[in-house]
Amino acid sequence: MAKILIAIGDAAEALDTMYPLFRVQEEGWEAVVAAPEVRTYHLVMHEIPPGWDVTREGPSYHLKSQIAYRDVQPEEYAGLFLTGGRAPEYLRYDKDLIRITRHFFEQEKPVAVVCHGAEIVATAGVIQGRRMATVPKCQFDIEVCGATFVNEPCVLDGHMVSGRTWHDNPFYMREFVRMVKDYVISSRYHRR
Repeated sequence: MAKILIAIGDAAEALDTMYPLFRVQEEGWEAVVAAPEVRTYHLVMHEIPPGWDVTREGPSYHLKSQIAYRDVQPEEYAGLFLTGGRAPEYLRYDKDLIRITRHFFEQEKPVAVVCHGAEIVATAGVIQGRRMATVPKCQFDIEVCGATFVNEPCVLDGHMVSGRTWHDNPFYMREFVRMVKDYVISSRYHRR
């Protein structure tokens, strides 16, 4: 059974996180929730209410992590999902999450990134010359790190697929599932 690592932290966006979590499980794969520590994390809901120009944040569901980043052996996983919300603003400073992210890019394993998850791949230094989607307020973050911002619901660049926000879940997750299936079928995953 393929294992997919889902990276979260406090203030991860609920729909950015829960839809992919359930979608991975729906495929029969093991969804492993990783975070700075093993504990329950507080997810949030982000929306731009009618008439507002900025995002409003509210409390949402809670999700328990199964493993701390420091204990993750990335070679055991067939895919990496980097969620959005405010969590990536501080997760990008976690040296173990950066180590994990770099492994997936070095090994060309499937990676899905949504919303502020772009801050993690930007910090990891793995997006130079790539095209990717992110929430428009993170456009600067990826461009200053050498990527090209694309304002579309699903942007595929090699083994990375990205979306702007939870509104894009069905588009980029469809592609991520296809990528993981192709990777699992290939001999690369079975030779690990």
